Amino acid sequence: MHRWFRLAAGLLIVIAMASARADLPATVARIKPSIVAVGTYEPTRSPAFRFLGTGFVVGDGLTIATNAHVLPASLDASLRESLAVAIPLGDKVNVRSAEKLRSDPAHDLATLRIVGPALPALNLSDVEVLEGQSVAFTGFPIGSALGLKPATHRGIVAAITPISIPRGNARELNARQIRSLGSDPFSVYQLDATAYPGNSGSPLFDPESGVVIGVLNMVFVKETKENVLSKPSGISYAIPARYLNQLLP
Repeated sequence: MHRWFRLAAGLLIVIAMASARADLPATVARIKPSIVAVGTYEPTRSPAFRFLGTGFVVGDGLTIATNAHVLPASLDASLRESLAVAIPLGDKVNVRSAEKLRSDPAHDLATLRIVGPALPALNLSDVEVLEGQSVAFTGFPIGSALGLKPATHRGIVAAITPISIPRGNARELNARQIRSLGSDPFSVYQLDATAYPGNSGSPLFDPESGVVIGVLNMVFVKETKENVLSKPSGISYAIPARYLNQLLP
């Protein structure tokens, strides 16, 4: 009896995993139109658009969510540099101007407002995320080198752990920064998934429903910054979506 029960339970798990894998391609197709590249635009520069990180559409379709550290500290007004987002459209890219709406440096989140027609918005979730839960994220890993083609990675929530955003640089998290974390820790999702520079600001979503449960913001670096490309650790972190919800009207 117990043997058959274990076999049946194992079969149900396999079926559930297969179902999640089958749902992911359809989910990715829904997610990709909402993914944008965040950067700056300077008309006299070549290329005019400079990629800084990933963002995604929320709310009314004109609001972009990303990481606070993705946004530049300043803009060169003398060269007419401005915030902008780039929207991949097949082999072309549509660049739209943007302005910063709100910023939450403590949780490394920010929102932008873009001009033009509304884009498909992603839904945010405040539902509790469980350790071991399957997740996926879509963004522009190493976008400045590989181009603005959205790429999707998947993994699991390895742990829900307290952390605080290191002041000065939240792009990568190394062992020294972990040991020297400051005050005001909050819980983030530690992921068993490989992210790269450029994935900052990518939406972390449920593979079946596409509902956003977090925002990618850090990659664990084992040695030097360069090793994030040649020797990725496979450990990344995401900010829970509830903190993003607090930034929206």
